[in-house]
Amino acid sequence: MKFFIDTANLNDIAEAQALGVLDGVTTNPSLMAKEGITGAENILAHYKKICDLVEGDVSAEVISTDFEGMVREGEALAALHPQIVVKLPLIADGIKACKYFSDKGIRTNVTLVFSPGQALLAAKAGATYVSPFIGRLDDISTDGLNLISEIRLIYDNYGFQTQILAASVRHTMHVIDCAKLGSDVMTGPLSAIKGLLKHPLTDSGLAQFLLDYQKGNK
Repeated sequence: MKFFIDTANLNDIAEAQALGVLDGVTTNPSLMAKEGITGAENILAHYKKICDLVEGDVSAEVISTDFEGMVREGEALAALHPQIVVKLPLIADGIKACKYFSDKGIRTNVTLVFSPGQALLAAKAGATYVSPFIGRLDDISTDGLNLISEIRLIYDNYGFQTQILAASVRHTMHVIDCAKLGSDVMTGPLSAIKGLLKHPLTDSGLAQFLLDYQKGNK
């Protein structure tokens, strides 16, 4: 499973990259705003900074909601850097834009997916990635992980090459569960990735090893 980090914070991206396990980055206008990055020129410049930090795919989101605007924005984003993947909302014009970009060899990430039917449409349109938001489903008492399972079954039934990118990952168990269900990618905060490191027996075992070593070298 690929590990993406969902942020616009360069320090978090650099820390995840330094671990040696980072495969890419996803971000969106809300995450950009959280870092105080606003305005088209500043956002585009920030995408380029992110691409300079990582070696993998960087999802860059359009803000237009009409086909022509998505095409215009998406082509500009794709021209920024070879690592850019154009992120499109799952609405009718987003599916049209996905097909347009797919036919032109421009990679896409169809986002804000909350049902198997939406994921099926994205795959039919040639999406590179589809992003089901599992955490947001959990927030409304719906099983987000079940959506991953349903999409996996549908894609496997028909051999779709679209990768399932589990988004809105909130914590470490989401990562583990998505891996069990066969999600191709997960994207979440740095804390969810670093949480995989933690186990009390690792800490106590290392402490004992170091104590025994010190005793033997007195």
